[in-house]
Amino acid sequence: MSTRVAVAVSGGIDSLFSAHLLIREGYRVTGIHFVTGYGALARPDEARAAMARIADQLDIPIHVIDLSDTFEQHVVNYFVDEYRKGRTPNPCLRCNPRIKFGVLLEAAGNLGIGRIATGHYVRTRTDADQTVHLHRGLDPAKDQAYFLAFLNQEQLKRALFPLGETSKDDIRREAEAMGLAPVSAKESQDICFITGDYKEFLSSRPGFAASPGPIVTVDGKTIGRHQGLSGFTIGQRRGINCPAAYPYYVTGLDTESCTLIVGPKEALFRDHCRVTDVTFIGRTPSFPADLTVRIRYAHPGTAATLTADGPSAVIVRFHEPVMSVTPGQGAVFYDGDEVLGGGWIA
Repeated sequence: MSTRVAVAVSGGIDSLFSAHLLIREGYRVTGIHFVTGYGALARPDEARAAMARIADQLDIPIHVIDLSDTFEQHVVNYFVDEYRKGRTPNPCLRCNPRIKFGVLLEAAGNLGIGRIATGHYVRTRTDADQTVHLHRGLDPAKDQAYFLAFLNQEQLKRALFPLGETSKDDIRREAEAMGLAPVSAKESQDICFITGDYKEFLSSRPGFAASPGPIVTVDGKTIGRHQGLSGFTIGQRRGINCPAAYPYYVTGLDTESCTLIVGPKEALFRDHCRVTDVTFIGRTPSFPADLTVRIRYAHPGTAATLTADGPSAVIVRFHEPVMSVTPGQGAVFYDGDEVLGGGWIA
């Protein structure tokens, strides 16, 4: 196998150290940085200046490519459209298969490089039949396997994850000792195209106007008005501003009537949900399947039974009721520390 590999270089410490590790292991490393049109390196000229500092530290070439139109179409517009529908999106789950391991992988191929590496804290294992399995990273505080749940076999076969067996603290110490300095301190879990309040970002988008509407309790009582559904998500407590004998939580958003539905904390619990656009990284499990399901990145996971509900949907029945199951978020399925796949909570 060729020792040439392209590293997706963001400017942060994780991708910088990934490139360093691969160079140390004998790989011929080329960097690729993609411009999104957002953030501190929003324009190609700004990105080239920053990447030159990274290239000098590592003594590698770094190519800067402008993907701002593609990123806008596939990630930013998706993010805005989901909020229009009253859903809570996860742009990283969208970006990874379509941009980092889609368009960027293709760009590496155009340079004659068949593999791409990123700074994700995940591990992979390859069977004798060349099936690739995706596993959590060794550092539980930084594990990012959730965000890669929608990758397919071809993408994983061409991917390298040098940080999977390391911890963030070890990387920081070694990088400092070697004098490796990132040009960006932004963590990869942040929404990279929003620097301030996401509600301000949404209101700045063309055609995205906040529409006031009623606040209604789960038993049908109108108790107030809101200034726009985009400011709310399932499970939210702040911002409702309706005094009561107990705290109100957001339990639903009805975009057709522009109604915010609220109720007590116990109204947030669900014993099942439907998950659509389901894909599996390897073999589809036999249903019913008892697995662990995470309903958002910050969720620790819960035992559940999956049953098929059509060609690309499943019903997830939680063994214990789960709070704040949120439409638009990714439901990711685990067997132990292995990520099997996932889909979108409907």
